Amino acid sequence: MPSLKELRGRITSVKSTRKITSAMKMVAASKLKRAQARAEAARPYAEAMQRMLAALARNVTAQDGSAREGLPVLLAGTGRDQVHLLVAITSDRGLAGGFNANIARATRLLAGRLRGQGKTVKLLTVGRKGGDSLNRDYADALIDRLAGSGGRDVAFSQAGDLADRIAAMAQAGEFDVCTLVYNRFNNVMSQTPTELQLVPLSLPSNDNERGDPSGAAYEFEPDEETILARLLPRNLAIQIYRAMLESAAGEQGARMTAMDSATRNAGKAIDRLTLNYNRTRQANITRELIEIISGADAV
Repeated sequence: MPSLKELRGRITSVKSTRKITSAMKMVAASKLKRAQARAEAARPYAEAMQRMLAALARNVTAQDGSAREGLPVLLAGTGRDQVHLLVAITSDRGLAGGFNANIARATRLLAGRLRGQGKTVKLLTVGRKGGDSLNRDYADALIDRLAGSGGRDVAFSQAGDLADRIAAMAQAGEFDVCTLVYNRFNNVMSQTPTELQLVPLSLPSNDNERGDPSGAAYEFEPDEETILARLLPRNLAIQIYRAMLESAAGEQGARMTAMDSATRNAGKAIDRLTLNYNRTRQANITRELIEIISGADAV
C-alpha cells in the first residue's frame, strides 16, 4: 500500500496536470471560434470556384472532343495513372486526440491500396505530426515534410507556395494524379478524413450537368482556354487553402475535446487518490491508537 507521502505526491502531480489540461482547453476554445468562422467562410467561395471550373472544363473538353492534347496539365493531367502524389495535412502539435492519427491512417490506407494496384506513390506532408508518423512506414516515398501553421492563423501565402510547388511538379511530369488528404471540420466533436483530387481537376460524374446545381449557365470572356490558364493555378491554391482552414478548425476542436476529457479524467483520478489517502490516514491513526491502548494495558 502506498504511503501517505506517495499519495500526497500523486495528488499534487495530478492536480498540476489538471491545471495544464484545463488551460489548454480554454486556449483551444478561444482559437476555435475564429478558426471555425474562417473555415466556414471559405467553403462557398471554394465550392463556387470548383463548380465554375467544372463547367468551363466541360465546355473546353467538349470542343476538343475530350482530347487531352493541348489542355492544361492541371485540368487534364498527363493522361496516365501510374504515379500518385498524396499530400497529407496534419498539425504541428499533438494532444489533439485522434486528429493526426486519423489522417495518417487514411493516408496509409490510400497509399497501400494504390501500391496494391501496382502504382507508384509519393508523399508530401504538411505539419510535423504527419511527417513523423508517415516517415516510419513510407520513408522511401516521402519527398518532403513541410511545416504547418504552428498554431497560428493559416496564411494564404502558405497555400499559394504549396500550390506553386504542386503545379511545377505537374508541369515537370513528376506525378500523374495528386490527391489531398485532410480533416474536414464538421463540429467540435467530429472531423472527417477527406480525400480531394487536385490534379487532374475532378469533374462531376454527370456529364450533362451545366453550371451550378441551380441551373445557372456561364458565359466566358475572354475565351475558355485563357480563363483556364489563369484560374486553374488559382483554384489549386484556393482548394489547398480551404483544406488548411478546415484542418486548423478541426485541430482546435479535437484539442478542446481531448483536453476536456483529460481534465475530467484528472478530476476523477484526484477523487480516487484522495479517497485512498483518507483511508490510509485513518488506518494509520487506528493502528497507532491500538498500539497505545495495547501498551497501556500491558503496563
